[in-house]
Formats: sequence, C-alpha cells, structure tokens
Amino acid sequence: MAKGKDVRVRVILECTSCVRNGVSGNKESPGISRYITQKNRHNTSNRLELRKFCRYCHKHTIHGEIKK
Repeated sequence: MAKGKDVRVRVILECTSCVRNGVSGNKESPGISRYITQKNRHNTSNRLELRKFCRYCHKHTIHGEIKK
C-alpha cells in the first residue's frame, strides 16, 4: 500500500547572492548557481537553506530552495 504523497521530495537550491545582484546584466557572472537535492517533507516542512559553493561568485554562499 503506497501513500499518496512521497516523504522525500526533490528540491532545487539557488544562490541567493547571484539572484540579488542581478546576474543577467553582469559580464563577470554568466549564470546562477543551482543544486538539486532531496529533503524529508516531515522533518523539514519549511524552505531549505544550505551553504554551498557558487562557481559564479567563486565563494561559499547561502543557497535557498526555489519553486519548480
């Protein structure tokens, strides 16, 4: 018997400093860093935020969960 909703869901983490700086017009940064990971819906019901390496900022920054 499978349940209706899965406990583990895939989420996309996006660099918050790249989004804030408006990367699209900046010649130094060609894009926005994104990671795909999983989270447990029961343990973390709110939005996930992790410190990950941004290859466009060349440093560790906060990556926040975005909608698909």
